[in-house]
Amino acid sequence: MKYGFCNLSIVPCRLEPNDRAEMTTQVLFGDSYKVIEERAKWVRIRNSFDKYEGWIDRKQFFEISENVYKDIEKTGHQNLVLDLAAVVKVNESQLQSILIGSSLPNINEENKFEIESLTFHFDGSFINVSEKQSKSKLIENSFMYLNAPYLWGGKTPFGIDCSGFTQMVYKLNGYKLPRDAYQQAEIGTTLSFVEEAEAGDLAFFDNEEGSITHVGMLLDDGKIIHASGKVRIDPIDHHGIYNIENKTYSHKLRLIKKVIK
Repeated sequence: MKYGFCNLSIVPCRLEPNDRAEMTTQVLFGDSYKVIEERAKWVRIRNSFDKYEGWIDRKQFFEISENVYKDIEKTGHQNLVLDLAAVVKVNESQLQSILIGSSLPNINEENKFEIESLTFHFDGSFINVSEKQSKSKLIENSFMYLNAPYLWGGKTPFGIDCSGFTQMVYKLNGYKLPRDAYQQAEIGTTLSFVEEAEAGDLAFFDNEEGSITHVGMLLDDGKIIHASGKVRIDPIDHHGIYNIENKTYSHKLRLIKKVIK
């Protein structure tokens, strides 16, 4: 078994080992993963954070030992970058951009951490989420993604999809959500009515075939924040999401889940 560490800002994960294949998710700086299949130019990985699988370009694969992987597993997603964009200094010489939600594993009192032959020094804003945050922090963090453009498979303020948005907001508060909307709909407690929900609960929406294809996070006053074209705030009722600009319902409500009590 081989193991890897994302030492780049963002690495696209694709459905097939091909540059033209669909991007299904992204690996962010600080993520660790297992290698489950290899090709000449491609590596299939399983992200340790959400167990999601995809193909990455071998040129973007940074191999680590099993012991380093296990060390990262223990503390890998406790220290998370809160700045929309920040930098780390690599081996005291090179500067590298990293984004909100990136992980700083095993960071010490000098804000440094080592991964194999690389030493990283971070001088910015981050939070230790080993102790889970309150629901109010979910709302605060979600606003950091407002107007981020929609990008299928994206997980950053520079491009994000609906389930990537909810996953990252929850991650910034110490909670793990699965990657896709239909997977997220399988966890938590189902609520019967919109009126029972609180800000921070998740709302799920289905298509004409009955498959869950969209997710957003509820706010106060009958509003929802979600990624549709961009991360935006819209009214929601028992029918679904109402787009004021188009004067029509854009998404049909399927169910509401309370993940955090």
